[in-house]
Amino acid sequence: MARVRFIGPEPVTVPELGGRTVEPDEVVEVPDDRFDGYVCQTTNWESVEEPKAGDEAPVAPLKKTAARPQKEG
Repeated sequence: MARVRFIGPEPVTVPELGGRTVEPDEVVEVPDDRFDGYVCQTTNWESVEEPKAGDEAPVAPLKKTAARPQKEG
């Protein structure tokens, strides 16, 4: 989990964190795959601890289809 600090001026409720109220200057843990969604809001959040390399959620491999449909005959 990554960590971010809320730097907004007043408490805010964050639905993604289970509806938790976050106070100004409070540090919270956020899912690694959502870290960028917080720190891109530079007037509200700042990075404290970035996601660790290799901690990303595994990505399912793409399913491949046949190059050509088989002919029925």
